[in-house]
Amino acid sequence: MKQYLSIKAKYPDAVLLFRVGDFYETFSQDAIIASKVLGIVLTARKNGAAASVELAGFPHHSLETYLPKLVKAGYRVAICDQLENPKETKTIVKRGVTELVTPGVAFSDKVIDHKSNNFLAAIHFDRMAIGVSFLDITTGEFYLSQGTAEYVDKLIQSFRPSEVLFQKQFVKEFQTAFGDKLFTFKLDDWVFTPDFANELLTKHFDVKSLKGFGVDQLSAGVIAAGAALHYLGETQHHKIGHISQLTRIEEDTFIWLDQFTIRNLELTYSPHPNARTLIDVLDQTHTPMGARLLKRWMVLPLKDLAPIQDRLQLVEQFVTHPDLSLAVQKLIGDMGDLERLISKVATARIGPREVVQLKRSLQRIPQLKQLFENSTNENLRAIGDQLHPCLHLIERIERELEDEAPLSTGKGTFIKAGVNSELDEYKNISTLGKDYLIQVQEREAERTGIPSLKIAYNNVFGYYIEVRNTHKDKVPTDWIRKQTLVNAERYITEELKEYETKILGAEDKISQIELQIFSELIRFLSEYVMPMQLNSSLVAKIDVLQCFAENARALKYTKPELDESFQIDIKQGRHPVIESQLPPGEEYIANDVYLDNETQQIIMITGPNMSGKSAILRQTALICLMAHMGSYVPAEQARIGLIDKIFTRVGASDNISSGESTFMVEMNETASILNNLSNRSLILLDEIGRGTSTYDGISIAWSIAEYLHNNGKFRPKTLFATHYHELNNMADSFDRIKNHHVSVKELDNTVLFLRKLQPGGSEHSFGIHVAKMAGMPAKVISRANEVLKSLESNHDSKKMVRNPQESMQLSFFTLDDPTLIQIKEEISQVDINTLTPVEALMKLNEIKKIMGSA
Repeated sequence: MKQYLSIKAKYPDAVLLFRVGDFYETFSQDAIIASKVLGIVLTARKNGAAASVELAGFPHHSLETYLPKLVKAGYRVAICDQLENPKETKTIVKRGVTELVTPGVAFSDKVIDHKSNNFLAAIHFDRMAIGVSFLDITTGEFYLSQGTAEYVDKLIQSFRPSEVLFQKQFVKEFQTAFGDKLFTFKLDDWVFTPDFANELLTKHFDVKSLKGFGVDQLSAGVIAAGAALHYLGETQHHKIGHISQLTRIEEDTFIWLDQFTIRNLELTYSPHPNARTLIDVLDQTHTPMGARLLKRWMVLPLKDLAPIQDRLQLVEQFVTHPDLSLAVQKLIGDMGDLERLISKVATARIGPREVVQLKRSLQRIPQLKQLFENSTNENLRAIGDQLHPCLHLIERIERELEDEAPLSTGKGTFIKAGVNSELDEYKNISTLGKDYLIQVQEREAERTGIPSLKIAYNNVFGYYIEVRNTHKDKVPTDWIRKQTLVNAERYITEELKEYETKILGAEDKISQIELQIFSELIRFLSEYVMPMQLNSSLVAKIDVLQCFAENARALKYTKPELDESFQIDIKQGRHPVIESQLPPGEEYIANDVYLDNETQQIIMITGPNMSGKSAILRQTALICLMAHMGSYVPAEQARIGLIDKIFTRVGASDNISSGESTFMVEMNETASILNNLSNRSLILLDEIGRGTSTYDGISIAWSIAEYLHNNGKFRPKTLFATHYHELNNMADSFDRIKNHHVSVKELDNTVLFLRKLQPGGSEHSFGIHVAKMAGMPAKVISRANEVLKSLESNHDSKKMVRNPQESMQLSFFTLDDPTLIQIKEEISQVDINTLTPVEALMKLNEIKKIMGSA
């Protein structure tokens, strides 16, 4: 316990798994946590003269079963192993923490999702900017950037790290900027210093400066990257040679998708349970590394024309040559997770069976290389030239490892015959020794006349002869009785002990030699990590591009035209996710959308609830985003001028934990849009202002639309869906605002939604019809109709002020209430100049009575 407590003191914030013999034990508070999370029995034992200590444990071979449960529950886990053989020491076995597992540095396949990266993020608060880095130890990817809190928050939403590091003194700043929903760990302030970060990074990458990575000017980002690398050392991850690149995330390279847009468009995840996302529809990749790359392309779409055109050209090759696409699918289909297998080689965490899987994956590379080198397409040939055949690696694994290798060392033999003569000799002894034992059994059965005797083995006294009680009178005198059972006796002989020594000695030697040969093989493989990583990245890219082609053929997507213009011209566009969920035989009703900076910058879309306004908004954004990823799009035709930012204000929900109402959330998101406009922005606004009173809402919506039109700096293309029909009047006063509506057909007091976008405004919302469709009681529907008629007859809606230069004062209702008219008449007949204070009080009382009678 003294040894345990000294180790636990170094890792006070982690659950310590303490190896004792064949078990991992936990004590005190750790034991209480383990028993609850893992569902194992909590016991107690006396600690000498001290009080009892809580205890919970599990067999060491079950670590892969229990460890993921603790990590997924949000605990940091320190694994303390025995560092020496108990047989070789007479004192307490030396122990030490061999690994600290946290959500951001987990390797277990049961913790991490093979289709998603497992990023560890680090954030540094600098005076000028906030630095951020993202590191995935399971793939070797390492990124950094820096910018405003808003930009860093957007990156966090895109990369979705499992764990975030930051310095202790900035807890308040971190929560203000990024909230309290992230799994975090606080590091000491000295870790976040320029000299420490530079020294750590230059030493790791074996360079004199970081200029070669293009990050030397990003001082805050470099410090964040240094903190992430330092954390790997703190968690006992020292073999990290596969982290060979430090990549800068350039803000100018990718379309700006803020955190609200990523959430609202439901690209890779949805706040709604069981909702289908865009990644669910598009992901037809055949490799895990392809699936991860597709996610990254989705949240970081390109905004430069040339690389987008390169991707589209390759997709077109696969679309027009389905045989090529099929050949690629066959070759990469059984590759497995090449990227993570390579990382396991570099970190020496790979087992024999996984090395065989690595060989099978690499065997596909020469065939893939030949396929591309024979292509007529220049871009495909370039990829073929870059692929490394890795023939020497394949040959060595093939020569040394059995194809049916065990999952881990120590679970059986796996080195082929002919690799090591000494190993072959011990294997012969082991095999022949076992054959000899069979001969001994047959010989002794014949000699003693005991046909049922058998030779077996246990850990207590080795090989033994078992004789049933009915034959024990036939046992020879030279046999030594060792154990008595209910129905049998067990004996040993000198001959058995001699062969046992030979066989067990051979087994130990076989295990030692095989482990040595395997370790040498892993060292050899680790020298070729970089060419294997290049292969993996190229395979991932090809996988995503052929996935786009597969979608294009299966879902009838077309190649978009991208150019430098300021137009978005989509013919018969469809929503990819909604379309994928339609019942068989039902067709999606497609729509045209046209926007530009000169004639139709803002489209006001009115129409009933459930008519499809939100779908038209979202599908426009998704089509543009897919085009910038390099994918074909769900439309008959799409011509898209390059976009640099996509903003959405769609849907609303209370942020109760932060004390923010629906309306406050809505205004925060809208403010973010208005403060980050550009000429190439695409903005989607859905029901702006509905979180407050009608007139406040209309005022705000009008003012926002006017600002987007008249700000004098930028003309962002905007789709504005609204129920405020008063906004239709804006088209009369603002040149670039046009009215459209989603059409409906009224039949016998029912509404048929046509879901077709048409020019011109709409005057009705049909909310009561929707309530009826939702199953609202007939009494409620009837009363709602009565109230509606009453409001329509009593309140004459006035038009909005048409001249934008005039005050935004809105006048909606005339004074036509009978009670108010009577009060008006009473007040108008009063001569204030001759009115005494007493008469004034009496007049006020009369008015009060009129109000009371009303």
